[in-house]
Amino acid sequence: MQFSKNLIIWYLGNKRDLPWRSSQEPYRIWLSEIILQQTRVAQGIPYYLKFINVFPTVFDLANASEEEVLKLWQGLGYYSRARNLHIAAKFVAKELDGKFPNSYKNLLQLKGVGDYTASAIASICYDEPVAVVDGNVYRVLSRVFGIDTPVNSTEGRKIFKVLAEKLLDRENPSEYNQGLMEFGALHCTPQRPLCGSCPFSENCIAFNQNRVNELPVKLKKKKIQKRHFNYLVFISEGQKTILKQRRGKGIWEGLYEFPLIETNSEASAENLVREEDFQKYALATPQKIDLFNEKPIVHKLSHQHIHTRFWIYKCEQLPQKGVFWKEINKFPVPVLIEKFIDTFDF
Repeated sequence: MQFSKNLIIWYLGNKRDLPWRSSQEPYRIWLSEIILQQTRVAQGIPYYLKFINVFPTVFDLANASEEEVLKLWQGLGYYSRARNLHIAAKFVAKELDGKFPNSYKNLLQLKGVGDYTASAIASICYDEPVAVVDGNVYRVLSRVFGIDTPVNSTEGRKIFKVLAEKLLDRENPSEYNQGLMEFGALHCTPQRPLCGSCPFSENCIAFNQNRVNELPVKLKKKKIQKRHFNYLVFISEGQKTILKQRRGKGIWEGLYEFPLIETNSEASAENLVREEDFQKYALATPQKIDLFNEKPIVHKLSHQHIHTRFWIYKCEQLPQKGVFWKEINKFPVPVLIEKFIDTFDF
């Protein structure tokens, strides 16, 4: 089976017209690859275009503040990607004089760049013969070659990397790698793959053994953690509110949110005011807090579901330094907070 030849032929006839494909400039390819980590292409395109418009060069991105980068990234999720993007841009701009590493090995020194991203950039920009292995690649190779080793196991990652390197077209690694990823995204999809018009169906083990829906195999994910967030939305007579920046290595690091009280279960107003964290914001004159949403908003992340309620806390003066409500959209916030701000009729 001439796998690589058939794949490239398919790619040249079916590839999408994507904005980063018009260039081999490392900055643009790197930016697109970071954005597309954990993100569908359709969702990533507008973010890529925004970043290129605001930060046309790696120097522009490096000179921006972290808050500017996070604000532009807002809604895309997995915010560590944005922070790593910024760190890597500063490294390239300041330590490498704006010149991206030109090999797989050296690309790995960039923050947020792992095996897959380094392989993609090296092959697309420099024609270096290194194979990419991502979710699309796992799916295609596991089906075509009938591999049932879990793709998210140590053994599975090794097996697929070795196979990907063996199949790689070393004279045309760029089109081969892009073709393999594109084939998984458009043709050999997770659900309802187009087996009837597949160029590999004659030799595809999964298709011929009626195992397409069984492959690839994945180990069970971690148990989903259920969390209960209660946000205090202060509104003073001076039209100010309180925003706090999240610190530490948890979710949404560096983003802003309203004062948060996390409880073990869904809390009533009576229980909420008894919480120790609530006392940080208790006012000298008792005030009434009103529940904005009776039914918790469930925000789903990869390993946790956050059940959220917003409590409106009107007061004369804020218990802490605040910001004007009309300026709240300047701050980078999680999409959960963004949707509330858009919905709340101040």
